[in-house]
Amino acid sequence: MDASKGISTLNDLIETCRDGEKGFRTAADGVKDPHVKALFERYVRQRAEMVRELQEQVRKLGGNPDQSGSVSASLHRGWMNIKSLVTGNDDGAIIAEAERGEDVAKAAYAKALKEDLPAGARTLIQSQADIVKLAHDEVRALEKTHTR
Repeated sequence: MDASKGISTLNDLIETCRDGEKGFRTAADGVKDPHVKALFERYVRQRAEMVRELQEQVRKLGGNPDQSGSVSASLHRGWMNIKSLVTGNDDGAIIAEAERGEDVAKAAYAKALKEDLPAGARTLIQSQADIVKLAHDEVRALEKTHTR
């Protein structure tokens, strides 16, 4: 197991979670439905905690958590349209974009789990992958109830 590869993988996930945190914050600010707003605000806090856990794991491996980061184009595209949708105040469109962002996060975690990782990192990533899948499924369910 190459520690530098594990650190790189964890730093990629830090950026994925930061992207989700920002996207959910923007989405929460844009939706009118108080239930959806509260759910998205919970995801903002959840993603911030996930970032903290990933950063801690990077430090355990002897690395430095990526502070500035370089979000890959594919990750960033997951939440790119959210700002333009918020200005339209269409809850259904905002929720649909949030679901697309979560598709990207799920894929990032699936890719990470294919890597050769130290046990502690693998356990954390699997736990967080489960959280992302649950959030994705909740957002998908919301999407079905808010689209016409």
